[in-house]
Amino acid sequence: MKNKRSPWTWVPSLYYAEGLPYAMVMIVSVVMYKRLDISNTDIALYTSWLYLPWVIKPLWSPLVDILKTKRFWIVTMQLLIGAGLAGVALTIPASNFFQLTLAFFWLLAFSSATHDIAADGLYMLGLPSHDQAWFVGIRNTFYRFAIITGQGLLVILAGWLEIRTGNTKLAWSIIMGIMSGLFILFCIYHRWILPRPKSDNSSADITAADAVKRFFRVFAAYFKKPQISLTITFILLYRFGEAQLVKIAPLFMLDTLEAGGLGLTTAEYGFVYGTMGIIMLTLGGIAGGMVAAKFGLKSWIVLMALAMKLPDLVYVYMAYAQPESYLLVTLFVALEQFGYGFGFTAYLLFMMMISQGEHKTAHYAICTGFMALGMMIPGMFSGAVQEAIGYQNFFIWVMAATLPGLLLIKFLTIDPEYGKNQKG
Repeated sequence: MKNKRSPWTWVPSLYYAEGLPYAMVMIVSVVMYKRLDISNTDIALYTSWLYLPWVIKPLWSPLVDILKTKRFWIVTMQLLIGAGLAGVALTIPASNFFQLTLAFFWLLAFSSATHDIAADGLYMLGLPSHDQAWFVGIRNTFYRFAIITGQGLLVILAGWLEIRTGNTKLAWSIIMGIMSGLFILFCIYHRWILPRPKSDNSSADITAADAVKRFFRVFAAYFKKPQISLTITFILLYRFGEAQLVKIAPLFMLDTLEAGGLGLTTAEYGFVYGTMGIIMLTLGGIAGGMVAAKFGLKSWIVLMALAMKLPDLVYVYMAYAQPESYLLVTLFVALEQFGYGFGFTAYLLFMMMISQGEHKTAHYAICTGFMALGMMIPGMFSGAVQEAIGYQNFFIWVMAATLPGLLLIKFLTIDPEYGKNQKG
């Protein structure tokens, strides 16, 4: 009966655990380094480089598919993530903290990327097609809830600790220590609760030569899929605008009014994303999953993409108006988060559809590797673009950058039945 676990007992916690280290590496680190007086140029450059493990994870995804089980990789990586977070906590007080913490963030990034491969693989092996479509809204919600926890609740707590302790480094060390302990608990819980689908086989008896051959066979099979060039281009460009927005938005909100920002405090920035943003993100993710499960991906992908991209306009308005109303800023972020939750569901489902077949775990990892590359490269130059043209023009540029991914949908071949409830 161990392989009959209800998805509700493990899908939410697994994807919350998947999202947290990503949030710590890619989002919380940006705020932390800003508060520790690292320059915007260095923040944008070095934190964007931390995307690299997610970009190149397809290179070792066949090994996760071949060696051991997905459960083994999930539990082991959660233990390593806990150790990496402890390393960050212990090195923040050092004089050369920037170099040392970046090294531990690299460990976190590689461990998290490997965890993603195994978690996504177990999700696809442990659930039938329709349940995958329905629960994609749930998993996306909890993944994004983890992101909001990082950039919302943890940042609020860090801001409160900064005031209470009067020591910014100590405040962030405490945050990282708390997260380290949480991942030890995740490791214990998931070792007990994760399902054991029969298809999650260990290939411990495979020879090294066979492993290498299978590695290249699995990798090559992905690039033989129909329309693969168009597929890869779409994956790279779908979030071209959002990739730049997500890197600059925290700096925009934390920057002073004189610098063109909104002048929010650490805690205020965290609260914006940790309250109404969570509620609307949850509703958007669930709504996206329900719509896709009822009508199928093909019928709604354009509307879901528009729902993700059009709300980015709120940043154009905020850059020009620099609203003083904290409530208005919160409502704008809530709108953007709902749209993101709704539209990102289509993106995930498309990659799942592309990955169907014998090697779905490795092929989905390749998809997410291209997805990460589509976030890494725009993020690296986004800081330079913003500094060159200012926040107002930058957010207009972001809107223009959303168009390529939207236009490419017209040329995609999508199974009209994929994700639809076949029983209904």
